[in-house]
Amino acid sequence: LAGFGSFSVSRREASKGRNPSTGAEVDIPARNVPKFSAGKGLKDAVNS
Repeated sequence: LAGFGSFSVSRREASKGRNPSTGAEVDIPARNVPKFSAGKGLKDAVNS
């Protein structure tokens, strides 16, 4: 769909998290994540 938006791939670096049940620290590996950017047509439709 023209003007809807576009997807791209973004890199999320490794980080440390915590298991909420045990409180243990967990290593979260680096990974690729999808990223969506809304186009002008979608923004105009939402704001009208």
